[in-house]
Amino acid sequence: MQRITAHLWFDKEAKEAAGLYTSIFKNSKIKNTAILNNTPSGAVDLLTIELMGQEFRLINAGPLFKFTPAVSFLVACETKDEVDPLWSELSKGGSALMELGEYPFSQRYGWTKDRYGLSWQLMFMGEREIKQTVTPTLMFVGQQCGRAEEAVNFYSSVFHDAKVDHILRYGPGEEPDQAGTIRHASISLEGENFALMDSARAHNFTFNEAISFMVHCKTQEEIDYFWAKLSADPKAEQCGWLKDKFGLSWQIVPTAMDEMLQDKNEAALARVTEAFLKMKKFDIAKLKDAYGRDRSAA
Repeated sequence: MQRITAHLWFDKEAKEAAGLYTSIFKNSKIKNTAILNNTPSGAVDLLTIELMGQEFRLINAGPLFKFTPAVSFLVACETKDEVDPLWSELSKGGSALMELGEYPFSQRYGWTKDRYGLSWQLMFMGEREIKQTVTPTLMFVGQQCGRAEEAVNFYSSVFHDAKVDHILRYGPGEEPDQAGTIRHASISLEGENFALMDSARAHNFTFNEAISFMVHCKTQEEIDYFWAKLSADPKAEQCGWLKDKFGLSWQIVPTAMDEMLQDKNEAALARVTEAFLKMKKFDIAKLKDAYGRDRSAA
């Protein structure tokens, strides 16, 4: 099981987006779906999809949060011919952040927001090794600009299986970016690759809850550990969600919840939903108790 999973918050387009993404990316599929009732957002659709080997979770939960380019997804392409059809589909109804074309770092590259506002970078990799086909890219802007290296060090200290692949820095004369800050860094956390970058240019966005990262934990001890290490804003703690010191959202979730949320027993699912909506940090024992309580008779 993928240890860290990107979680995408939609207003009501999660099913439509899942269908689009799995239709245009090769070797992709919708793995499972579920519906949670009686949440603050009403009935909520949950979907798990796989895009070229990478798992994503999608949710329909109302218009509370909007995607921003502070988190984008870099799609590594083996050939130039792979880039164009993906660009055609993903840019349809969206807007280009960097037009499709040739750049010093790639002979075929483009950065676009799709029709739902989610940001994608499509890149022909040339001779570079493709270690992961879809890579989350974190852009540190505004008050967070200049903290990408701090984030690299912090995340590498929190996650047990962490590796820094490379760090490229801005040089003198590249204002407004300060020399020495991060142009691009690549790290691996629990086997999942992430990219980080600073940008001192004027941006009217930053990290928010529209994109979070789920850390799947087998034990309560793991939940307690990641919660203590990552949570930096008590006001943001709710239903397994937290924000770290950079404002990035994480969900610390027990793997046992996957089985619970896929159960077709509506009474058991309702009890689990009622239980976790009252929690900040998840308590596995209480979730299992709610799930199993009189379940055979439900």
